[in-house]
Parts: sequence; C-alpha cells; structure tokens
Amino acid sequence: MKELTTSGLMNPFILKLLLKVKDPAKVDLTRQKLERLYNHDFITRLAKEAGFTPKVMAKKVGYFTVILEPLSKARLHSVGDGYPETRGNYQFLMIMMGLSVLILILSIVNYINLATANAVKRAKEVGVRKISGASKGDIIIQFLFETSLTTSFSILLALVIVELVLPYYNNFLNKNIVLLASQFYIQLILIFIITVLTAGLLPAIYISNFKTFKVLKGNFERSKNGIWLRNGMFVLQFAIAAFFIIGSNIVYQQIEYLQNKDLGFKGDQVISVCLNFPSIEHQSENAEQIIYNKYSMIKQRLYKIKGVQQVSTGLICFDGSDNSISPVLYNNELYKERIINLDYGMFEMLHIKIIKGRDFDKKIASDTVNSVIINETAAKLMNLKSPLGKELVIRDQKLKIIGVIRDFNLLSPEIKVPPIAFHHIKTFDMAHNIDKVYIKLNADDSENTIANIEKLWSKVDTEYPFKYDFVDKQYARTYESYSKQKSLFSLLNIVVILIALFGLFSLASYSIQRRMKEIAIRKTLGAETNILLTELSKQYILYCLAGFFIAVIPVYYFLTKWLENFAFRINIPLFPFILGFMTLFSLTLLIVLLRAYKATKTDILKYLKYE
Repeated sequence: MKELTTSGLMNPFILKLLLKVKDPAKVDLTRQKLERLYNHDFITRLAKEAGFTPKVMAKKVGYFTVILEPLSKARLHSVGDGYPETRGNYQFLMIMMGLSVLILILSIVNYINLATANAVKRAKEVGVRKISGASKGDIIIQFLFETSLTTSFSILLALVIVELVLPYYNNFLNKNIVLLASQFYIQLILIFIITVLTAGLLPAIYISNFKTFKVLKGNFERSKNGIWLRNGMFVLQFAIAAFFIIGSNIVYQQIEYLQNKDLGFKGDQVISVCLNFPSIEHQSENAEQIIYNKYSMIKQRLYKIKGVQQVSTGLICFDGSDNSISPVLYNNELYKERIINLDYGMFEMLHIKIIKGRDFDKKIASDTVNSVIINETAAKLMNLKSPLGKELVIRDQKLKIIGVIRDFNLLSPEIKVPPIAFHHIKTFDMAHNIDKVYIKLNADDSENTIANIEKLWSKVDTEYPFKYDFVDKQYARTYESYSKQKSLFSLLNIVVILIALFGLFSLASYSIQRRMKEIAIRKTLGAETNILLTELSKQYILYCLAGFFIAVIPVYYFLTKWLENFAFRINIPLFPFILGFMTLFSLTLLIVLLRAYKATKTDILKYLKYE
C-alpha cells in the first residue's frame, strides 16, 4: 500500500487529496482515471445541461491536472504546497552540501600540495627505510596512517566546533537541530575514508616511488616528478576560490535588488494588527453587519489616537501565504485570478498607484455592490485595452470595472505578480472574514502610537494578546531564506579565501625556499630586486589566471540556475567577474610578493657558502 497526494494545479481551485492505492505499479492508470472523471465525464455532463459543446464548456470551467506524488517525498520534493509542515527548501540543502564539498575539496587539495611539496624533507628517511627492507606498501601504509591520525583529530575538532556553534546556527535558521552522532555514523565514516584516501594516498604513492640511491645522494630536488600534479591542483584551488568570490557577489547583488526594488506599494509605516471577533458574532443572524459595524467602531476609535494617519482592512496579506485563485468570467471565457476584497482607502494607504479610472468611493453607493478594480496583469490576461466599464462575472454576479491599478508585489519574489480583481468587502458580505486591521502611522513617534493602540486593543479584543507586524517586514520574510543564503555564502566565502591564502602562502614559501641558492647566485651576478620578484611570482599569476577562467563557466551556469528561482531578478552583470578577478589577483600578488621580497632581502652569503 502506498499513500499519495493529488493536486489539481491547473484548475481555478487547487484541491489536495490523500489516496491510498492498492497497487503502486498502477499509479499512472489511477491518475488518468481521475483526470478523465473530471475532464471528460463531468465536463460533458455540464455541457449537455448548459447547451454547449464539451470543448466550449471546458474552456469555461477549465481543465483539471492530476499530479500523484508519494507522501514520503512530499516534504522536500512536492510540486504543490499545503502540507502541515510546509515544503522544505531542497535546493538550499543541495547548495549548502555542494559548497561544503567544495570546501572539503579545497582543503584536501591544500593538504596534497603541501604534502608533496614537503616530500623532499622526508626523502632520505624513505631511502633509509627502503635500504632497511621496507617495501613500497609499508611506506604507503605508514603515510596513510599519519593522514588518518590528522583526519581523526580534525573530525573530532569539527564535532566540538559544531556543538559550540549549533545554538547560533539554529537561531539563524529558526530550527531546532540536535547533534546526534548516532544518526550520521555512516556519513562520518564515509567522509573519513574519502578524506584519508584522497588526501593521503597520492602523497603516499608519490613518496614511496622515490629512487633510493638518487635521494640518498641528495639529487631529489632536481626531479620533476609530481610537479605537474601539484600545479594542476594549485590551479583547482584558485578556481574554487574564484567560484566563491564571484558567486557570493552575484548572490549579494540579487538580494540587494530585492531589498531595494520598487514593490509597487509602501508598507514601511503601515502595521497589520490581528483582530479576532468572538465566535458568537459569527453565528448570529446578521453576522456580516454586526462584524462590519464593530470594525467601523474600532476604526473610528483608532483615528482618535495621536499618530494614526489612516485605517483600513482587507482580506489581503503580504507574507506570501495566500496564493489562492478563483474563477473570473469575462466575455464567456474563464480566467484564473486572485480575488481580494478590501475597505475604502487601502490603495491610498499603501501608495498603490491607480493608472486608469478611480478608487472605491464612499460617496458612490454602487461601489459596494457591483464595482471591481483590476491590476495591470489581469487587464493583459483578459486582453482589455479599454477596461473601464467592462463587466466581469465573479460568484455569479456582474461587476463593472471602475479602475486599473499598477502591479504590486503581493507574493514571494519567486512568483510573478498574479492577475488580481479587487472588490469592496461588503460586495459579497465578506466582513465575517476580517481578521486584521491595517493602520498607517506617523513616522515621528510610532512607538508611542503603537503603545496607545495596544491599550485600545486590550479593550476591543479581550480574548487574544495584541499582535502586530509592519507590512514591509512581512513581505521581506518571503525572501528571508535567500537573505540567509547570502549570509552563509559570504561566511563560506571568507573561509574559502582564508584556506586558499594559507595554502598559497605555505606553498609559495616552500617553493621560494627551494630556490634560495638560485636567488643568491642571481643577486651576486647583479640581478635587480624587481626582476627577481617578477621571476618568482609569474608562475603564481599564471595559476591565478588559469583558475579564474576555469571558474567562469561553472559559476555563470549555477548562478543562472539559482536566479531562475526569482520572477524578479537581475541579469548577471560583468562587474562580479571583474571584481572576482581583481580580488583573487590582488591577494595572490600580495602574498607572493611579500614572501618573495623577504627572500630577496636574505643574506646571500648564507646560501653561497652552503655545501
């Protein structure tokens, strides 16, 4: 038996059902039968009753698409939302795992580079051991064991760090993650084995292949074995660093764009206050009128509070939680749109611009009976070039378009502005759904104003505590997860740059140290310091250039994919690539030149006397 959920995603209404199928192998057949039940049988019956052809009726009522998905995968991979725990951000998990793997690769590359670069210091040890009877396998096991010890201590230290920072991490993500080692023993062991094999095996094989007599005579330094591999990994290190620098800059620019983008409304001084009417009022015969009158009374009392500019209400929220759609009929054709009812003054309060026609007017009685305002997207959807005066049918009632407003963001920036039709809250007697009041405050003394509103609320809503939220902050939370991605990406970027610079400094120091005798001879022959600096640093500049160009295509591809999450997004500019290159180039040049300059100022006699 298998549990599945079905969603009608193309219908004006999104329906979710939990099904338990007898034979999981016939899931697709079940899906086809469900679609046929609605799209053929039900529509054919409706068409016959209304006197239309099935094709015309299908156009009027819409099609129903069934999607069956296992409940076991719904938490991370669901096509539709609506589960109690909501849908997890699978892409965010994959991004974090991918970045963590890149950091691990960078660390392993650093270890291999340093291990092979320092191999010469242990060359004679290996030669003596081979003469004493040690086989190549014995030497490999020895170096793998040494790497195992280093990795073990690193993992233990990492677990301690994780335990210490976990409370801050939970606070950052609003989670309650607990470190239970028993749950990831296999992953921990797997990471240990992969790290030991990749970081330890290559240097171990490289060192075990030393020619015994050659290294005992001190000729190892003239060998070129393994240099190509070390240089290749050095380039990879620069590529990973460039990926992080460029990527974090693009992520930063996208989040900044969302934070500064014109949303089509202004909610910085508008608060949303929760309002809970007693259930007894909902059950009375004149519930709609009683609730509306009570709301009107609260509205009047709010206006008496110093600092309150405007008050209104509406079945509208800016936290991205309501993405429902309803049927709207125009010219005998069905359209799927958001239907929002609201009170007078809502558009004015939020600075939502009316581009055609007018707003709802208290002086015109018909505005609470048969008037509707649509947004630009709805006008485009219905191909209304001159929308004023046109009639829409909503809930079997004809409403006349009196205005068109400019599109404004209501949902997450991942979603395009939907087509919306607005009507007054009294048009369909929707007052019983009032659950919040929107209040615009003066910016001068908003804290005292909110405190006075709270005092009033303790009298008008005695059952529930006073709760409010600023509209702009409400909307900002719709892309909060991406803001956190930006912060984490920036933090990881710092970690990667530090690891890369540490590896660069260590390897540059070792490489320059091996060339000290050459530097001493060239200085004796009259070579100038700037020429020596150029000679010592040029190879690292080439590695930096190669790594940067290798990173360009992957970072462009993956960041383009990431930006596809947003309906409102930047085009990837050239600046992050220029900045990434300049940052990487400058840091490389700074580290290498500092180390090289120090080498050129060393006493040359010390190296000329050697041997």
